[in-house]
Amino acid sequence: MKEGWINFLKDYRVILLAVLIVVSIGAISTFGIQQGLDLKGGSLIQIHLDQPVDQSTMNTVTAVLDKRLNLYGVKDVKVRQSGDQDVIAEIAGVQPQDVANIVGTPGKFEAKIDNQTALQGSDITTVETSSVTGTTWSVPFKISVDGANKFAQVAKGKGGATVEMYLDDKLVSSPELSDELANGVATTEVQVSGTASTKADAEVQAKQIQTVLQSGALPVKVSIVGISSISAELGSQFKDGAIIAGLIAIIVISTIIFIRYRTPKLVLPIIFTSLAEVLLILGVASIIKWNIDLPAIAGILAAIGTGVDDQIIITDEVLKGSLSEKSRRKATGIKVKIQHAFFIVFASAGTLVAAMLPLAYIGFARGTTGIGVLSGFAFTTIVGVVIGVFITRPVFAKFIEQLLLKDQPEPTYARKKAAKPGKKGKDKKGKKGRKN
Repeated sequence: MKEGWINFLKDYRVILLAVLIVVSIGAISTFGIQQGLDLKGGSLIQIHLDQPVDQSTMNTVTAVLDKRLNLYGVKDVKVRQSGDQDVIAEIAGVQPQDVANIVGTPGKFEAKIDNQTALQGSDITTVETSSVTGTTWSVPFKISVDGANKFAQVAKGKGGATVEMYLDDKLVSSPELSDELANGVATTEVQVSGTASTKADAEVQAKQIQTVLQSGALPVKVSIVGISSISAELGSQFKDGAIIAGLIAIIVISTIIFIRYRTPKLVLPIIFTSLAEVLLILGVASIIKWNIDLPAIAGILAAIGTGVDDQIIITDEVLKGSLSEKSRRKATGIKVKIQHAFFIVFASAGTLVAAMLPLAYIGFARGTTGIGVLSGFAFTTIVGVVIGVFITRPVFAKFIEQLLLKDQPEPTYARKKAAKPGKKGKDKKGKKGRKN
């Protein structure tokens, strides 16, 4: 009997499950689990591009926006594309209105003298730290040699004229051109300056313009089409609610299973298998940096429910076989019953995955806004089903097989052999055994 359990522990499927559990625990401990905004709190800004763009342009847009938010000092920033015309910016720790001007502006810079372009954003090489004196702010920056020569040619002989500096076609500064800058000699050091009604406003404007100039211009026009926020307190409540829902689900499932089978040796493996599936799903999410949000939690619960269904199918099929077949000689029928159960399990998993794929496609291909937020539910459900079908449920089936083989009654010939030892008895029982 011990040999049977030792062989069970040596089975490659059991070893694979043990290794993946250890890897999942290590990944979760090392990388943690990324929580969605609905669990940790924060703001989500939906940015709409003026036109659909290709992947290269989209990469530029997301990179520029990510750089802007980081330069502005926003922590815990996540910028991701949503389809080919939308970008989602997730931020935490700041009010979305404070950064709306940062992410919602194309960042096109232009300086004109007498309506003639003297500088463009592409001429800027370095942006220095902004400064504020009273209600006056200034942002010094350096330009390339070519840009300096172009500026010198446009400014030559125009001392006293205004240098109109535009950011996204909005006049932000109009300093007077000094005679030193109008002598035709190129200089690479320039600054944009302005005034605000208060010192606080001046500091905000200076920081925003500095950030936009540092990050560069976006390749397309953008606009903010939606802002939503979830407070950290509300996110904590959602997280507590999700944990409570998970615990209640486990308790209810355990109770139902116990009522059905009334024996811990069948109930405990089912619970262990379900918990292992949850651990593996979280391990995958941790490794691939997948956000666990409320839809994803719903997907995990759906995967658990599907897994328990499959385990009940396997258990019922095997029990049905063991009750009708009373001898060890026919115990091999258990394998046939398990194969039949797995045919049902695979068919069920296939239909479920097929049903989830369109939902996941909408989220991945068309964006994670609107109905696309359910892509987290679809993806997590698919991952849970795949893990269950190919990793945990085969181990469960192997365990049930071994458990019921252990419980099979001893064959008649074996009991007689034990009761009447001896050469004659041995030969006689040996023949019976061979006959069987």
